[in-house]
Amino acid sequence: MSSSLSTAAKSAPTVGLIGLGAMGLGMAQSLRRKGYALRVFDLRGELMQDFVKEGGTACASPADAAGGCDVLISVVVNAAQTEAVLFGEHGAAAALPKGGVFVMCSTVDPKFSIDLEARLAERGILYLDAPISGGAARAARGEITMMTAGRPAAYDKAMPVLEAMSAKVYRLGDAAGPGSTVKIVNQLLAGVHIAAAAEAMALGIRAGVEPKLVYEVITHSAGNSWMFENRMPHVLAGDYTPLSAVDIFVKDLGLVLDTARASKFPLPLAATAHQMFSMASSAGHGREDDAAVIKIFPGIELPGGR
Repeated sequence: MSSSLSTAAKSAPTVGLIGLGAMGLGMAQSLRRKGYALRVFDLRGELMQDFVKEGGTACASPADAAGGCDVLISVVVNAAQTEAVLFGEHGAAAALPKGGVFVMCSTVDPKFSIDLEARLAERGILYLDAPISGGAARAARGEITMMTAGRPAAYDKAMPVLEAMSAKVYRLGDAAGPGSTVKIVNQLLAGVHIAAAAEAMALGIRAGVEPKLVYEVITHSAGNSWMFENRMPHVLAGDYTPLSAVDIFVKDLGLVLDTARASKFPLPLAATAHQMFSMASSAGHGREDDAAVIKIFPGIELPGGR
């Protein structure tokens, strides 16, 4: 570690991060800027090598990344991948020291998160239920929002790490569950807002209005939303390179509906949005950016073609 780093950084906990996707990479970069010498793992070796050129250690497996870590952050897609990271072949759970903290940043069923806390506690490992929001750009700036819940001892050890990559860390409870629950609520809104933004833009295009003018007017009017302003430029550019893919919202809105179904709670807007993303995925757009949900609307000519 260079002599230019602060004393605090030099005495910082050892941190590992698994998953260098759009969000994970930005989080890792933010931690590196704050002086953390990260241990990283991703199945895509080229991403690791690009990251460690400017500092950090590329690891051969989740277990390798976890070895000797005080805090291990997992930024993978879903519960199945989280399970594999921890308990699969060369899983991190067997290597993370007792008293270490596992920070789970995926969008999962709250029941899975509650169970995970208990399973890790049996091994002497602390746990934070810590889903994230904000997008790749905010992650790169260290400005994500973290919706967290966990035992005070886990916060005592991990909070400086969380704050180094976040604009806001919400403490929602003293045990796992509330973090994932609030993320479910956030994903309900995010999915509905993207679907509504796509529907509105599609209507404007079908009515013959220049798409750029629709965007200009709506972003300066009461009907604007963060998702409309953020996602519709992808449509205007005809660029559906995935930052967050259609299939992410097939999954996340499915979790939203599963959560509501358990208490027989109606979610008509979420159900409709889920069907829209499912239609887009079935039409072959699952791996495209989630703005590609606009492609389900017939009889419109999208910028850049379909």
